[in-house]
Amino acid sequence: MSGPVGGTDYTLREITIPPGRSTGWHFHDGPLYGVVRRGTLSHFDSSCALDGVYGAGAPIREPAGPGNVHTGRDLGDTPVVLDVLYVLPHGSPFSEDAPNPGCAFQ
Repeated sequence: MSGPVGGTDYTLREITIPPGRSTGWHFHDGPLYGVVRRGTLSHFDSSCALDGVYGAGAPIREPAGPGNVHTGRDLGDTPVVLDVLYVLPHGSPFSEDAPNPGCAFQ
């Protein structure tokens, strides 16, 4: 489900992260809002610090911009399923890849 409004794209997506996997290091050109539907998401910032652990039913918000590089990891044994709303400048990708900032993990 998606659509533009006044130069902004609003897109609702379901994202699944398998056990032991991650989203990879990235940032968004606009804010992201989500809810964990299943599993537990471990969220890390560019200092390699764990900045949040989100279980089923928990809301999550990720701010926009290259100063907000992060990764989400599924450290559990069940898939993490997220419902995510992207609020992006029209035509922007869902995320922009970023290099690993020096963390011992991907």
